[in-house]
Amino acid sequence: MRSPLLFVLALILLAGLLVACGSAAEPTAVPATAPPATATPAPTATAAPTPTTAAASVATEAPEAMSPLDEYAAQFAGGPGAIYVGDLTQLVGPAPTEEQGDFDGNVTLESLENHLWIYESTFYEELLVKAKLTDPTPLEYDGDPIIIQHACINRALLPCVLLESYFAPNLLKRSNGKLEFITSSFPELGLAGPDTLSLVTAGTLDSATIYGGYVGGEMPPIEIQNLWGIYSSREQEFEATQAIIQDIEELVLAETGGVIMNHNWYAGNDQFFFCREKIDTLDGFAGKKTRSHSAALSDWINGMGAEAQFLAFAEVYTAIERGILDCGVTGADAGYGQRWYEVTDYIIGPLLSFPSNNNVINAEKWASIPQDLQQIIIEEAAKSELEALRIAAIQNEMGLLKNTTERGARQDAMEFVPFSEEMTYRSLNTAVMEHVVPAWVNRVGDTAHPIIADSFNQKVGPIVGLRIEPDGTVVKTN
Repeated sequence: MRSPLLFVLALILLAGLLVACGSAAEPTAVPATAPPATATPAPTATAAPTPTTAAASVATEAPEAMSPLDEYAAQFAGGPGAIYVGDLTQLVGPAPTEEQGDFDGNVTLESLENHLWIYESTFYEELLVKAKLTDPTPLEYDGDPIIIQHACINRALLPCVLLESYFAPNLLKRSNGKLEFITSSFPELGLAGPDTLSLVTAGTLDSATIYGGYVGGEMPPIEIQNLWGIYSSREQEFEATQAIIQDIEELVLAETGGVIMNHNWYAGNDQFFFCREKIDTLDGFAGKKTRSHSAALSDWINGMGAEAQFLAFAEVYTAIERGILDCGVTGADAGYGQRWYEVTDYIIGPLLSFPSNNNVINAEKWASIPQDLQQIIIEEAAKSELEALRIAAIQNEMGLLKNTTERGARQDAMEFVPFSEEMTYRSLNTAVMEHVVPAWVNRVGDTAHPIIADSFNQKVGPIVGLRIEPDGTVVKTN
């Protein structure tokens, strides 16, 4: 009977000895980083976590998995190609070229915050899908390179700069040199603008920018894109453009039979009078010979008391310099690009503006392109449009600054003369309601036309607070 008891006692003593002395051999030297023995706290026993507790701990500490789109956004953050998926700071950084950003060539956080309505729009979300950023179409074509010749309005305009500096090289790289997108301009090709619709339809042009103001004579409904003076903010115009963008595409496709590659967004496009003389009263507009770039703009200029004259964009500088024109009206950045600050001293306005138009590829040209390359063009064009909307934030704020600061114009800065209350009142209540919209209705010819009855009255009108009556008159709705 004693043997088992003695055996148990021996085991207990042995266990106590092991606890006191340690179950493994101690190191012979104390590491230099070891704290003094007196500072070492007494060890405390902790219960081992249960499997459920351990799993919960791991789940809490593990970082949340990123979606493929989040990973893409993180990869391209901080410069050209950056996209918005909830974090505006990822869009901050250099523009594709210095001229497309601020004075240092950057897109700033403040400008992005001022344009958050762009990046949270349904249109922007649809572009992300269209670009297929995380599932790009694979390249299969391995034949001879295909060249697409594109006609821009003018190389000085920022949308053309973006096509040339961003879209074209990206397309060339993505296609392993199989797609060459070569940009030219209306002046270089000897085009005035109104003939571009028929030229791209006939295939004389592979591809072209279709500006409603230029082709409105052939297709008056498209001028709904450019009814100058009806918008009180850029955000308001962007909202209206989203609402009718498919309607405009249908008009262009029905006329050309081609393919809409993407849209140009004209940032920095607030419309100003660039004038040789200061105009700070409504009477000052009287009789001023002023360059216009569309029928609707001519209606607005005439409604303000000036005399509109249509003139090709590239010819305005010389006409003002020689005194043939007193003023020219265009976007702030467009006028800067043509160096109008060298021949005018005052910039007066603005009409707040943020319009878009279509880049169209001829139908036969499109049909000649293999299907995989067609899809690659569409994806890269969507990516270019996303970039256009990223840099639009800073461009909208730089247009006026470039003309009114010595750092921008690199000469004596122009003097900015804001519209007075009297001018602003005249712009809406006379120029817009009695000239711009009624004259456009007359050109369309029928208030029952879908572009008026549906596109304007059902989509644009509620946004701007205007309605076109069956007799063609314009009334306020709020």
